Amino acid sequence: MPPMSEASTFVGGRAAGERTIVAKIGTSSITDEAGVIDRDVIEKFCGEVTALRRSGNRVLVVTSGAIAAGLPELNLGGDRRPSNIRTLQAVATVGQSALMGIYREVFAGLGVVAGQVLLVPLDFVIRSQYVHAADTLCKLLDLGVVPIVNENDAVADDEIRWGDNDRMAALVANLVQADLLVLLTDTAGVLSDDPRRNAEASLIEEIAEFDQLLISRAGGAGTRRGSGGMASKLTAARVASLSGVPTVIADARRPDVLADAAAGVSGVGTLVRACAVRLPARKLWIGFAVGSQGTIVVDSGARAALESGKSLLAIGVRSVDGDFDAGSPVEVQDPDGAVFAKGLARHSVDDLRGAVGRRREDLPPGAPHVVIHANDLVVLPPA
Repeated sequence: MPPMSEASTFVGGRAAGERTIVAKIGTSSITDEAGVIDRDVIEKFCGEVTALRRSGNRVLVVTSGAIAAGLPELNLGGDRRPSNIRTLQAVATVGQSALMGIYREVFAGLGVVAGQVLLVPLDFVIRSQYVHAADTLCKLLDLGVVPIVNENDAVADDEIRWGDNDRMAALVANLVQADLLVLLTDTAGVLSDDPRRNAEASLIEEIAEFDQLLISRAGGAGTRRGSGGMASKLTAARVASLSGVPTVIADARRPDVLADAAAGVSGVGTLVRACAVRLPARKLWIGFAVGSQGTIVVDSGARAALESGKSLLAIGVRSVDGDFDAGSPVEVQDPDGAVFAKGLARHSVDDLRGAVGRRREDLPPGAPHVVIHANDLVVLPPA
């Protein structure tokens, strides 16, 4: 695995050659089998973050675990764990402070100041919030603080929440123009098959391109304690790759895993290389920051037009589905049902239904003609 190239851009107060690394650790990695926060794991992780800083890097932490930290506080651990999302959001409000207390205490013992940053998907979609979040994170780094980022579970709406922190970590890497994203998990990295089905699955040391077989072999969600899984991490790595940020997926329990990932040590985990062609930030937000609220099926001619950079017109639409308003994110499918693009609808689903398949000259004045403008649409690279 080759070492990372030195940064050539300047973000905040970053000096030439100084690298910015985003390190994400999940619930399954920082809890024991009973789902209780494992302080020893957090101490190891914080020690490695501190070592990275001392070697001249700027480091941001993305952590899960707020719900896991809150459950024992409310006597809701083990079999008592609730499944209702509102209850879990309430548990997270208790757990956030408990989890942050552990991080602050451990980092303080290492002579490091930590600061909590809670984000929601809209912080990446709305331009003013995106800029403000980037400025805040970069200023924290300038001040020598380790930002500890988590999703704001207490206020995240069901329709605009991530549900796991892997994708958020990738978007944070884009936000601060990171040089490397490290996703720590409870396996050695991406394996050639799901180890729950195949005991002979081996480590894939490098991924240059994604395909559906790779993602399907990665398996589904992780443990009951965590909401992510290897498929989630591959999706996040793909997002980071499209941002121009390489990703290492590795085992949180491996000694010196962060230092080795930063140094490009062979076999530390799975390296996902950055794409040569990068998506602009706004296209990245549209494609990956929030879930779709509807679906628009187009004909083959419309697909070809969209892939050549054109806007989606009503004449090319076969059908619309969902419950969305103007400005909502929607998926675009071809006649075979394959999702190949995502964009912001210019009109509500009710307004679009009357315009499906009709030419501009056949539409009444004021009726929808442009369904998704090219500036608001991203053609998704093959999964």
